[in-house]
Amino acid sequence: MAFKTEVAERDEWSYSPTVGVGPLRFGMTVDEVVEAAEMLGQTNVSDCPRDHAIFSPTWKVEVHRRGVAPSPPAVTAYVSQAVGLFCIAVDAVHGPQVAYDRLPLVGRDLSELESDAIAYAEATDVHFL
Repeated sequence: MAFKTEVAERDEWSYSPTVGVGPLRFGMTVDEVVEAAEMLGQTNVSDCPRDHAIFSPTWKVEVHRRGVAPSPPAVTAYVSQAVGLFCIAVDAVHGPQVAYDRLPLVGRDLSELESDAIAYAEATDVHFL
């Protein structure tokens, strides 16, 4: 059985380059990520395996939407002890709608996103990497 989350039910988050996504800010501790993500749903924190002792301990924080039957995480965040929150992955179907300056980034056809991003870059004289 496939799960579908209606667009109207999804939170709207904004992306700020080098700052964060929605309430999540790069550099946050695990506890800060869990507290910030509570607005979206239930969190599950697990250790990420370390292949080498030189790497800082790292945790994966999965956020599942409230009231949604078992489904993939809406948001997955990775936090290291050394640098804090360094990666935020938003599920295109179950996660919040994410936009950059009103340009929707998730849950849409890739060719439309590419076309809109190019038009945005040309209109605002910015460059995407």
